Amino acid sequence: MDRDMANMFAIAAGTLAIPLLLFMASFMLWPSSLIKVYYWYWRRTLGLRVRYADCGGYRFCYSYRGKPGLRPSVLMLHDFSAHKDTWLPMVKYLPKHLHLLCVDMPGHEGTTRTNTDDYSIQGQVKRIRQFVEAIRLNRKPFHLVGTSMGGTVAGVYAAYHPSVLCGLTIICPVGLKNQMESQFDSQMHEVEHSQYTLNIPLIPSTPEEMEEMLKLCSHVRFRVPQQVSQSHKCNVELL
Repeated sequence: MDRDMANMFAIAAGTLAIPLLLFMASFMLWPSSLIKVYYWYWRRTLGLRVRYADCGGYRFCYSYRGKPGLRPSVLMLHDFSAHKDTWLPMVKYLPKHLHLLCVDMPGHEGTTRTNTDDYSIQGQVKRIRQFVEAIRLNRKPFHLVGTSMGGTVAGVYAAYHPSVLCGLTIICPVGLKNQMESQFDSQMHEVEHSQYTLNIPLIPSTPEEMEEMLKLCSHVRFRVPQQVSQSHKCNVELL
């Protein structure tokens, strides 16, 4: 009897140990894949689906929830070096009956990335208009939301195509010049003259550069786990 109990406990321990070991191996060896699974689960929990829109040899990747109805659709543009899942924390608090779309900006995540494309603000505005027309979002006025770089693109889009919008929300848009230089601006100028691999302070290529970027961009200081910083490094190398 005691031997049977011991065997049963050994089998139970082995059954529990296998998924735990797989998780630890994924965390240590393939952190980027683990993060993708995390976002996939979060999107699924919030009811978001991922789709692709092809137009003229260019492919857009976007997530959406709901269908067009009486209320305006909402198109959300993320910031530089981010992706459509940046909006998940906000989507969590938005009404489920809204028609929401979060698109990967040109050259980001699942949207086409080429060395010959125009990634200026005006160039991105043209691409976003291409996306809007491809999915026929412009059949009725919609609400455009953007943050940081996406906020600047949204603002310029609204200036160029005001008739297709019923509302505009821009959050911390970049590119706005102030009469007085902020502390962040002065720190950016200092970092620009440092030994960054890509000479761009907001695109770290090493874990050390990522820590410096977080010090520059974050008010609250925190340490990023090594697996996460290594995952970011792998993603940067793929750009």
